[in-house]
Amino acid sequence: MSTFFSQLVSIKWQDIIDILVVSYFLFRLYVLFRGTYVLRVITGIGFLWVFQLIAAYLGLIITTWAMQGIIAFLAIIIIIVFRNEIKNVLQAKDVRAILWGISHKTFLASEEIITSSVYALAQKKIGALLVLPAKDDLHEVVQGGIPWQGVISKEMILSIFWPDNPVHDGAAIVSGKKISEVGAILPLSRSSDIPSSYGTRHRAALGLSEKTDALIIIVSEETGHVLVAKNGEIKEINDKLEFQKILQEHSGVSTDDQGVRQGEFFKLGIAAAAVIIFITGIWFSFSRGVETLVSLEVPIVYQNRDPGMELMGSSLNTVNVHLSGAGALIRSIKPKQVKVRVNLDKAVVGLNSFTLTQENISLPPGIILKKVEPQVVDVSLDIPIKKKLPIQIDWVGKLADHLILESASVDPKRVSVIGGSKILKHINTIYTEKVPLGNIDKSGRRSVNLVLNPVSLKAIRSSNSQLTITYIVKSRGKMAER
Repeated sequence: MSTFFSQLVSIKWQDIIDILVVSYFLFRLYVLFRGTYVLRVITGIGFLWVFQLIAAYLGLIITTWAMQGIIAFLAIIIIIVFRNEIKNVLQAKDVRAILWGISHKTFLASEEIITSSVYALAQKKIGALLVLPAKDDLHEVVQGGIPWQGVISKEMILSIFWPDNPVHDGAAIVSGKKISEVGAILPLSRSSDIPSSYGTRHRAALGLSEKTDALIIIVSEETGHVLVAKNGEIKEINDKLEFQKILQEHSGVSTDDQGVRQGEFFKLGIAAAAVIIFITGIWFSFSRGVETLVSLEVPIVYQNRDPGMELMGSSLNTVNVHLSGAGALIRSIKPKQVKVRVNLDKAVVGLNSFTLTQENISLPPGIILKKVEPQVVDVSLDIPIKKKLPIQIDWVGKLADHLILESASVDPKRVSVIGGSKILKHINTIYTEKVPLGNIDKSGRRSVNLVLNPVSLKAIRSSNSQLTITYIVKSRGKMAER
């Protein structure tokens, strides 16, 4: 338990935002697709994904590979099979409906009009089929409908199903406050459990309820009974109050049409809490699972240096950072994701020592810093100045015994150098690279380079960085003759 609380206390604000963002995304998927087959398939994929994580944790390589393939295949199937449902959700009139609106199954037509119309038809034994869609799109399963777009009323419903009307045998689709289609042909149920007394209308209503979440109302032409079909079941309705209650349950709206019922709010609250708990559990399993250690060599970045000072040298350019975390996170981490920074805003001229702590190191969420080696870094800063210094040839070795170096000169004779004031204070001469005398047997000239020591010094040259030395060599015998 103490380990759990220690892990809980170590949660960063980035971790909390990480959990809340993913939780809200999943909650929005639930709100947008609840009650549809899409949500059921997504839930199934979620269980497969958890099973895949367990298999990976146990080292079941083939099972993990198989689960990854199945999940990828099902993701493609969702897009293909349920493209209409996804399109209906994403074709919102504003962003609010997708990002933070609560979608409800609204029954915009007055239930009183539907109720009075249906029972008027039943009293006269006029057969009828009324379809009230919910979330699922009907275009893939309903065929032959004639566009109507008439505002719903009792007189309109009675006229549509009047026996002399050419479209009375088909179904009428109720969309909001209008009847959008008439004469629609519904898919017939293939179930063998349908009573023999049920006719084609009953089979059609049951067939559509098996394929979608729509509510289908049937008025029997033979008996005058009112029935409803939903979720693959058909039920006879005994009175108007029971019929109105079914309409209200299908619409998901209270009788006064004032927002969502308390039961729906309760369900949404439970769903939100379940999503947060689920994502938090996944986060803990990823970031606080079986501890794995790794050591990375990371370069040090020196920042916020005073523009008036120069970095003359440092004791370290890289440090070894020892990290721990869940195996999945450690395996995915890259060296460039770890940053070691030293803040020089309070550094002074001269030698400065800094102790590397957690504040100096940026890590990805879920990764814990164990140790830094070495932990102390020394940084030397100085104020840069410019100084003109003479150039001296750095001869090494000696000439052959019969030769003598009569004269030597370097072009240019002086050079301007930029460096720290404390360093240049003790430097009075700049040397060339070493020139071996043993290789010289006659007069001549050659190009050489400057040697700047320490390397923090910089020479200011108008042309290339090389120097030209000219030397005259003579024989000792000729010198004696003179």
